[in-house]
Amino acid sequence: MNRRWKDGLLLGLIYLAAFFSVLLLAGIIVYVFARGFRSVSWSFLTSVTSALQGTTGIAGNIVNTLYIVALTLLIATPVGVGSAIWLNEYAGKSRWVRLIEFTTETLAGIPSIIYGLFGMVFFGTVLHLGYSILTGALTLTLMVLPLITRNTQEALRSVSDAYRTGAIGMGAAKWYMIRTILIPSAMPGIITGVILAVGRIVGESAALLFTAGSGYLLPKPGTGLLHKILESGGTLTIQLYLSMSKAQYDVAFGIAVVLLVIVLLINLLTKLLAGKLDVSARH
Repeated sequence: MNRRWKDGLLLGLIYLAAFFSVLLLAGIIVYVFARGFRSVSWSFLTSVTSALQGTTGIAGNIVNTLYIVALTLLIATPVGVGSAIWLNEYAGKSRWVRLIEFTTETLAGIPSIIYGLFGMVFFGTVLHLGYSILTGALTLTLMVLPLITRNTQEALRSVSDAYRTGAIGMGAAKWYMIRTILIPSAMPGIITGVILAVGRIVGESAALLFTAGSGYLLPKPGTGLLHKILESGGTLTIQLYLSMSKAQYDVAFGIAVVLLVIVLLINLLTKLLAGKLDVSARH
């Protein structure tokens, strides 16, 4: 009887904690939407802030965010996935590998503002990239590499060893086995890690404040899209911070609504892709 009472108490506490978490999330979403929904309009999403034209918009910040997300993933994904494959399938379990894994876990816990200071000094000053989207993307690459690497490692470890031994026993080369069997089977976990990295990139502000700057203009016609990565580019989170510092609360909450929608869509996309890839991997 005493044991059942304790189990019931613990179960009740678990449900209470879950209810509180959901209630807190719902409260934040409702409050932000109530404060910022009126500020979001087509003009707000498709124009830039201009005192001459009398417009207030975040189109430039949206473009900058897309640039930084795409450029960061273009660098971090192959490096992170490749590192995880090497650590899990080739490197073995030596002391050197354990040191690398410990270093990776340590990097994941470093505050983002320290990454920002390092990126500003190394990429911005030493490499003479200055305040630019490229500097911000390289800095964020260092931040999300541990996330992608560790998620890929766990995804590869979740694949049964029977796949490995069966493929090698049939005469398949190791890289062929990794490329055609392990990676497709682990793809749901890999995609989840990549999309979680996107969520961190979209929500980052401290590191970008020191590296990417706060430019909010759209790419200039005729200069080419690639030229934009060498210019200063403030993301949505940077513009939200600047709007709050200027007491432009309506604009700040409008940006917060856009960010919440993006984060919710990313989480929804994660579940859909992971579910579809998991089903395809089983078949």
